[in-house]
Amino acid sequence: MWKLSGRLWKGKLLRGVSSPAQPVRSTGSGSGDPRGTWRKPSGFDSGLKVYNSLTRKKEPLILAREGVATWYSCGPTVYDHAHLGHACSYVRFDILQRILSKVFGVTVVHAMAITDIDEKIIRRSWEENVCPSVIARTFEDDFKRDMLALNVIPPSVHLRVTDNVPLIISFIEGIIQNGHAYATKQGDVYFDIQSIGDRYGKFRDTGHSWEEPVHADKRDPRDFVLWRKSKPQEPSWGSPWGRGRPGWHIECSTLASSIFGSQLDIHSGGIDLAFPHHENEIAQSEAHHRCSQWANYFLHSGHLHLKGSPEKMSKSLKNYVTIKDFMKSYSASEFRMFCLFASYKSAIDYSDASMGEARAALASVSTFAHAAQAYMKGHLQCSAVQEAFLWGRLAETKSSVMKALADDFDTRLALGALMELVYHGNCQLQPVSRSDGAPRSPAVFAAMLSYIRDVLDVFGIDLLHSKEAGATGYHGNLEGVVERLTRFRSEVRAFALTRPDDTNKLHPDRIPLLQACDALRNNLAPLGVLIKDRGVNSTWEIIKSQKDQRSQEEDEKL
Repeated sequence: MWKLSGRLWKGKLLRGVSSPAQPVRSTGSGSGDPRGTWRKPSGFDSGLKVYNSLTRKKEPLILAREGVATWYSCGPTVYDHAHLGHACSYVRFDILQRILSKVFGVTVVHAMAITDIDEKIIRRSWEENVCPSVIARTFEDDFKRDMLALNVIPPSVHLRVTDNVPLIISFIEGIIQNGHAYATKQGDVYFDIQSIGDRYGKFRDTGHSWEEPVHADKRDPRDFVLWRKSKPQEPSWGSPWGRGRPGWHIECSTLASSIFGSQLDIHSGGIDLAFPHHENEIAQSEAHHRCSQWANYFLHSGHLHLKGSPEKMSKSLKNYVTIKDFMKSYSASEFRMFCLFASYKSAIDYSDASMGEARAALASVSTFAHAAQAYMKGHLQCSAVQEAFLWGRLAETKSSVMKALADDFDTRLALGALMELVYHGNCQLQPVSRSDGAPRSPAVFAAMLSYIRDVLDVFGIDLLHSKEAGATGYHGNLEGVVERLTRFRSEVRAFALTRPDDTNKLHPDRIPLLQACDALRNNLAPLGVLIKDRGVNSTWEIIKSQKDQRSQEEDEKL
């Protein structure tokens, strides 16, 4: 077993290696490629292995530039609200990009396409009697707001199809000049599959079937459209082949090439896009650039399913949950925790039960965070801490997390190791009514809490801000009031819990004070102030609503 240290620097997890990334030269065809055409790239080893859909196996992630990854992703077709299936793919790849950046020190240059002209957009514009651009801009803005609500880092650049039609036309002309496309008398342009021989079909066996529309003027039934002649009342642009608009596949090749040229490190998207969309992107990009390997790595995310359904969540099947509806019941952090439970490549079942597990996991982390903070402040008494054991668990967790993340971004194993650390921390922080005088060990809990915060930050989960950090303005004044109130209540409870000498019984005349303290705690809970008695001391936190209070109580019972 090899180990990587989990050294922390400026809030980032760094690889514990003593030398910079080393340049790697191409070594010829990859043995895992069913057609033997993938070549290990020349460049710099990032320290990760990723599952490359081009070879059907894990490959070392070799980047063309040291410390930089060029990344293109297929963005949304903006004709309606985004749903949770979309969110699952975008959040998963956001987590991967965060890991690349914050753990392995790689700057991710991410470009995303926005398909803002399409049959669905045109159809909806007719139904609502507005311009297609109005539909597209409305739902583009809606999509961006949803991504921000889910804490997805925006790409370096969003690229709209309609802003780049002249580039697309020029790109198609290049493919024609290179002998890989042809125009028909009707004004359509098709890619010529036969012109690239057996290089077509890298993703055909991904389990997703697709048949190109049949047209008499095609040379081969597999040929796909690059430019389509416009129909009456459709938006159109002038071109050498007459008025029309771009085909679906050509837009991504053109937009990616406009930023990254003829070489791309990583291309991502849902597994349903592998064939024919990504297959066709590869064909037309390599035909245009006259290169043998346009994108070095394809990463595909698995589908989101409603539990019990074999079908993916989609608009066409009407089995979807919009992101806005989801956010009424759950938080962005809870959804990220849900996504972390499985590999980004795997299909994942969505249900209230699975979201309950994610919420319970976050509650467990929150319980540890508040208990650790209370212990460090001297507000929590517990039995003697097994300090050496916890330091050892922390070191093992760092090694396990780094190893898991370097192995195809295995968040499932990384999260399991982190939650194991949280479990051991919670076991050590059980309150007792009387101190046994054992030495305190606040440093180990400070180290554990800092590490847990950093890992969750890598995953995009913003959960563990200290109360002091947000103590400004009205909210700060409220926290000051609650702090003084809790301190006063703790002093009253400590007085009431004092027992007469040589007896374990309470003073009878002080029992009403204990009852009053309990009543105050219970009455504050519906108002969003949660007080927890930990032996003779108490801790507090402010929660958002009565609904959140009930959810936390249910999670703690679980």
